[in-house]
Amino acid sequence: MAIDVPRILLVDSYDSFTYNLASLLRRSIPGCSIHIIKNDDFNIHRLLPFLRHFSALVVGPGPGSPEVETDIGVVKDLWKLAGDDVLPVFGVCLGLQSLALEFGGRIQRLSVVKHGQISRIDHDGTGLFEGVGLVEAVRYHSLHATLPLTADSDLQPLAWANDEAENGRVLMACTHKGLPFWAVQYHPESVRTNGGGLEVLSNFWRIAQQWSRKQGRIPTPWSADARQAFGFPWPHYSTTPSASRLRFAPSALPIVQTEVLALPLLTVPAVCEILGSYNEDIPFALLDSAAHPGRFSIIGCPTSTSPQITYWVGEESVHITCGQLSTTEPMAGKDIWSWLSAYMLERRAVGGHSEVPFWAGFLGILSYEVGLRQLDVTPKSSRDARRKLPHPDVNLIFVERSIVMDHLTGKVYVQSITPDDGLWLRDMAQMLSQAAAIPESSSSSNHGRSEVTLPDKDRYINGIKTAMEHLFCGDSYELCLTAHTHIRASPQSSWSRYKALRERNAAPHSAYFRLKPTTFLSSSPERFLSYSRSPESLCQLRPIKGTIRRGSGIDRAYAEKALAQNPKEVAENLMIVDLIRHDLHSVVGEDVQVTQFCGVEEYKTVWQLVSVIEGRLGNGSGDSDGLLGWRVLQASLPPGSMTGAPKKRSVEILQDLESSDEACTRVGSGDWAVTIRSCFKHDSTTDEEDWVIGAGGAITALSDPEAEWEEMVVKLGSVLGIFEHGGDTHP
Repeated sequence: MAIDVPRILLVDSYDSFTYNLASLLRRSIPGCSIHIIKNDDFNIHRLLPFLRHFSALVVGPGPGSPEVETDIGVVKDLWKLAGDDVLPVFGVCLGLQSLALEFGGRIQRLSVVKHGQISRIDHDGTGLFEGVGLVEAVRYHSLHATLPLTADSDLQPLAWANDEAENGRVLMACTHKGLPFWAVQYHPESVRTNGGGLEVLSNFWRIAQQWSRKQGRIPTPWSADARQAFGFPWPHYSTTPSASRLRFAPSALPIVQTEVLALPLLTVPAVCEILGSYNEDIPFALLDSAAHPGRFSIIGCPTSTSPQITYWVGEESVHITCGQLSTTEPMAGKDIWSWLSAYMLERRAVGGHSEVPFWAGFLGILSYEVGLRQLDVTPKSSRDARRKLPHPDVNLIFVERSIVMDHLTGKVYVQSITPDDGLWLRDMAQMLSQAAAIPESSSSSNHGRSEVTLPDKDRYINGIKTAMEHLFCGDSYELCLTAHTHIRASPQSSWSRYKALRERNAAPHSAYFRLKPTTFLSSSPERFLSYSRSPESLCQLRPIKGTIRRGSGIDRAYAEKALAQNPKEVAENLMIVDLIRHDLHSVVGEDVQVTQFCGVEEYKTVWQLVSVIEGRLGNGSGDSDGLLGWRVLQASLPPGSMTGAPKKRSVEILQDLESSDEACTRVGSGDWAVTIRSCFKHDSTTDEEDWVIGAGGAITALSDPEAEWEEMVVKLGSVLGIFEHGGDTHP
């Protein structure tokens, strides 16, 4: 009996590239249905009866070692299949190492690890490599397998990489001589692997089919028990139950009322000061495109009844504050993402100008910790009272009124979704028109006295060394280590501090939030995630890895050589690109494209190495509930550029190496920034302010601890300067 489509079981060892491999399988095996499990979801006794439903099994990559049982899970038992239970298996990276170990091979460390580096793969053009020419493949490994040299070895090598003096000849592919097992060490799913991806997986499927026909193996039809055990195949996108129950006629949705002004001379600070940015007692929310290539600045105009939503990870309710009134609302079994999605869906506005990215909605801050639940990692702040965060993990304000400034056209959009709000719109338009005629005064700031406490250098360097040991033993490819600098300063207007930061380090994704209990100032150059409105939502991520300052003699040619032609910088960027592709594939399915890889972009003060990854729902399945962006955000947190890869293992390691918390900022229809070059403080009962700056860097196997310390200190300068005068600095 034949089945309608090939079914592939993909075993994920908690990697951050798994969905890239799933996408490659869909292209290599047309029409296949892919089910994805974790390597510890099933033990072999429970899994065994279901294997008869699958045409083939793929063992994905993952952190750690095949010699560690918790790293490898059920994978070690798959190579022991016998008789009618045997089916074709293809392994990648950790999969190859596990196969080799099972049949007499040894696992050793590379002398020089290969993380995000491209190697030429030598092969004989047969089997997996039949018809495959030149292979240039991406490698992510610090361990490698060696096979027994005896003639009776069960395994046959198929391909190698010649690392010459670094590591010598390294095994890149092998097969079992009598069983349908094949594996590669390199990553066929990487965006920069050429020749050894689609071609090799297509050959695997061709050979696997030949083996199955010869053995008379025909997978059995999908059963109710299998459906219950494995759920939906990937890709699968559906509306949330809470969202699908909400149905509104267009007339019931809030309608955006807009006044459009042509005010090319109007400045963001002038608008903010009209709205009360100097008044520390009222909430404020600004997303500021203060430099190229930023285009839109968004200024929230909250009223006394605008709801502020706060939430702490681990709690089962959210807190809603409207002016002086505070209430607590149970989430009724939902997670915070479902609650926020339902809240937004009920208030989704219509009728605004299509070119404006924000009509109304949430502005605010998310902590690093709010993304850990998605990784099944419990934040240490939830387990250790000493690390309990003094601020909420979600701190958002829902704004019904806003002002959006288009710095490209000089247009200003005054907007409201409050019914019959024409008087406010007209009054605000008049005030802005008058303000545009007044020249902007330069920022003057009395810094006052401040005391700066840098991170402990010995602890930071020891953290780098510990991180590098994790890299050498295979636990991670890259770890993004952050440390906090603390500033105790005499009281001063936080808006004055923000203006000083804006003048000192203008950036395209700057932000100023005053949402109790947190005040947050940012001059971030890095967009994390943006997404456009439904129904044809496009999600875009723009990771930055690689930066040099602009200066005398540093032109585009110099920047291209220093960044785009630097193997270390390109490798760091590639690791995050592949991680982001995985995050996007997990939600939108197959339609994910890298539209720019390691492009050198010019900003006001720096040159940066920027990649662009885009994704949209495939097969004509539109974003019917308007929540695609929320789902991508949930799947993508914490940002890979703040963690490293693989994300889950990296986060677990970093929780022991650092005690920092990070944040992302949000724009309405969907625009989030990574909060680098930022500082924050929380409300205090003392007479002084306590500000915190997080800074650090990506630690790789090529890192020099002293150089990483110096780089971290240099990064502090862009923000620390606003506290400089009259201050003391302590190590």
